Amino acid sequence: MIPVAEFKQFTEQQPAFKVLKPWWDVLAEYITIAMLMIGVFGCTLQITQDKIICLPNHTSADYVSQIICKEYTENPQATNATSTREMSGLRNNLDLQQYSFINQMCYETALHWYAKYFPYLVVIHTLIFIICGNFWFKFPGTSSKIEHFISILGKCFDSPWTTRALSEVSGETTQEKTAERDISKTNFDETSPVTGDLPVPEKIVAETPSASVLDKKEVPAILDKKEEQQAKALFEKIRHFRAHAEDSDLVYRVYVSQTFFKVVKVAITLGYSLSLVGSFSFHHICRPGIKNLMGYSMFTCTHNLAFILEKLLLTYIVLVCVYAFLSAYALFWLFTSSLKVYSFDKNSEGPGFSDIPDVKNDFAFMLHMVDRYDTLYSRRFSVFLSAVSEGRLRELALNSEWPSEKLRQMINKDTKGRIELQLAMIPVIPKDVYELREIEVLKLELISSAKLVGAVSQLKSLSELHISHCSVKMDPDAFAFIRERLQVLHVRFTDMEELPSWMYSLKNLSQLHLSGNLNCSNNKSIRLHSLRGLSGLRSLSLTSNFSQLPSAVLDVAWQLSKLSIQNGDTELRSLGQLKRMNHLLVLQLCHCKLSRIPGALLGLTSLQCIDLTSNRLQLVDELGTLQRLRSLNILRLSHNAICRLPPSIELLRNLEELSISYNNLENLPISLFNLVRLRHLNVSYNRIRLIPPEVGHLTRLETLAIISNQISSLPRELFRCSRLRSLHVSSNQLSSLPSEIEKLPLLSSLDLMGNNLTELPQEIGNCLQLKKGGLDVEEHVLGTLPPEVRKKYL
Repeated sequence: MIPVAEFKQFTEQQPAFKVLKPWWDVLAEYITIAMLMIGVFGCTLQITQDKIICLPNHTSADYVSQIICKEYTENPQATNATSTREMSGLRNNLDLQQYSFINQMCYETALHWYAKYFPYLVVIHTLIFIICGNFWFKFPGTSSKIEHFISILGKCFDSPWTTRALSEVSGETTQEKTAERDISKTNFDETSPVTGDLPVPEKIVAETPSASVLDKKEVPAILDKKEEQQAKALFEKIRHFRAHAEDSDLVYRVYVSQTFFKVVKVAITLGYSLSLVGSFSFHHICRPGIKNLMGYSMFTCTHNLAFILEKLLLTYIVLVCVYAFLSAYALFWLFTSSLKVYSFDKNSEGPGFSDIPDVKNDFAFMLHMVDRYDTLYSRRFSVFLSAVSEGRLRELALNSEWPSEKLRQMINKDTKGRIELQLAMIPVIPKDVYELREIEVLKLELISSAKLVGAVSQLKSLSELHISHCSVKMDPDAFAFIRERLQVLHVRFTDMEELPSWMYSLKNLSQLHLSGNLNCSNNKSIRLHSLRGLSGLRSLSLTSNFSQLPSAVLDVAWQLSKLSIQNGDTELRSLGQLKRMNHLLVLQLCHCKLSRIPGALLGLTSLQCIDLTSNRLQLVDELGTLQRLRSLNILRLSHNAICRLPPSIELLRNLEELSISYNNLENLPISLFNLVRLRHLNVSYNRIRLIPPEVGHLTRLETLAIISNQISSLPRELFRCSRLRSLHVSSNQLSSLPSEIEKLPLLSSLDLMGNNLTELPQEIGNCLQLKKGGLDVEEHVLGTLPPEVRKKYL
């Protein structure tokens, strides 16, 4: 007998590939094994058993009456030549070599060809079926992709992160968690990931006492460092494999082709096998035409294997019929199912991640094939295709990297003395942030998966939140706390996803600062929704580039007390809508390409501060009309192209601060110094040559800045401003400093750098508030002071 193990090489494949074999392929594989055994058994009989046995045919009616009758019908003259003889031990006068020769001759001439070659044909056809069934596992263009997929699938199944992620999503019971841990105990060999069996899911039939003990164990809350790194590497590997597998459908086409070939092949095999069922017979009449050698012209032969070969043929046909049905069903499934697209929402059983986009081409086809084996594999595989799952893994890893002690070291105080924490360029918000209960300001920048959870309610002092280029989500508990407590919100964004939707429901928010592109003509996908839900909003700051006020701003126009617009040097038109903001106290219109002071401002009678910095103002003759704004006390016109101030500026009698730096002024009108309430005056970076002596009228002046002008001397009347605290006259052409400087007892800051000074008056020492760090002058000029005076400033 030929051992079946000799044919193992034809069917040998890596056991891990079984997860890509649907039930019809598995059943077809067993059928091919049965067919192969039939072929091998038949071949063994053909080789080891006598094929045919023949004896000479004597002309006796008693010997074989059927043959004589047949010969009579064919040749009636032969009847007279026949004679009846008693057949009892007739001698044939043939030796053993002659019998052997006759048996060989009759085997070749009298036996049907199918009876001679049937076992060999069975073996050949079966080997073709086996090759067709496993061709896609061996073909170079598909085998590497399949091996890579199986390797990743096994690692996903065994990863501790898979069990943890699915447990969180599905809310499984403790018993279900234990069952999945038991399933994943079978580990892949990482050095040869596709040579071992994949873990096979088992059904939990009954709860045993040992299982009850295991049920008390929970999925570990923390993965060790090695497991975290392995999970991160697996996410990256799957990301690259998905891009590669979705790039073509070669695996799908090869499987369809091999299935179609099997259908055609089995149809041909079944067709001719059925037509040759009757080719096996026990009795044969042989006329080899060798009478001159043997003395006989006809022999009667028996085929001793005819019966068993006929039964083997019938069994083989039954198996081929079943194989044909399986192949036809597979082909029907391939052509009626959408196998080049896979949706985890539709195909995965049980709860899972819902954020996974549909996969396509070979990746989708292999997932469909895995589902035919067991859907648990694709469900566990989905953990590493989900961005939510990846974000949770990053969060878990980050929590271990950012303990509360490390976060506490990052706490600072801002310019207002508030406690702030800034987190930048990390995947998620560490959970230990919520243990820092003293935080008042939280800044989040470039955090890819930022989410605030209910634990944020522990930050009782939190009142200000900064979000910069990250999409911050929050659960209902966190939103309830933020809505009640948050006072100030800063958002910097580049697209709509970074503009939080929950922002529009912060009813207690008082200040909102938005920075990003809100120009609909440049980006139609970004649009500011209505701000009506911000019932407590009082201050709105927009840094953008729109051409007209967004409608969302007008929705809260009546309640705003401060509006600030930094428009990125984009012309802002249709400012008449500002009239609706009749409660506005502070208005900033910067970088708006304004060429004149908007007339709509005259209707805002409550205005206290107007800031038109960085525009294109040249003539400001309308300044006098601002006298209607009785409450106006701050006016900022810096960074424009103003060449002169109108005399009517004296009508702004309540003005306390005036800034007109970075303009083209050459002189200051005398009427300016009639603003006796002025406390801060900044005319730096102009071309002013002279400060009029009328500056002495500004008896309430506290700060005077005339940096980078062309002033050669300071009027002595300036030192009548006894409340002056800061005097900045650097980068001018001063050659001396009047000794009347001692008349400024409150002076604490004096900047004289960049002038033509050669000495300082020693009376400067009488300015008692001017101390170390308050005097800014060249070292050689400072050296002219007496030692006892000089040491005050060193």
